[in-house]
Amino acid sequence: MARKTRKPSDMSELFQSSKGTLAQIAAKTNSLTILSDIVRQTCPDLPADVWHIANFKQNSLVIEVTSAVWSQRLQFERMNICRELSIATDKAFDQIEIKVSPYRNKVVYQSEEKPAEPLHISQNTANQLLAIAKNAPESLRKKLEKLAKHADKNAI
Repeated sequence: MARKTRKPSDMSELFQSSKGTLAQIAAKTNSLTILSDIVRQTCPDLPADVWHIANFKQNSLVIEVTSAVWSQRLQFERMNICRELSIATDKAFDQIEIKVSPYRNKVVYQSEEKPAEPLHISQNTANQLLAIAKNAPESLRKKLEKLAKHADKNAI
């Protein structure tokens, strides 16, 4: 049976299509980026790590900030941001909702576990273990001899 050859599909066509979940996600991501740029240009002194555009719904833009202090700073600029959003989006967005999300900037500290230092057995200790092994029962003798062999490996 002959194999049907297909022309490979262009992945950019998936983003350009107006239907489907992927197209909706791409459109919303692009919209959030544009809205974020508008807020960034309106408040250039606002650090990028203390706020982000969380969502948009109906005619309202949701901005999350890390603390109440930054929320208050955005409250002062609320009218300027609303005006710029209204101009840029043809009055699609004319309200701002500011939410404080204090756990967003929470840093998770991971404890750094130091690797266990290898135990070193001196040659003197190995000789003593071998001397004890001579009078020990068979199972203990094998374990002591195995332990004494580690001294030779460390000496190399």
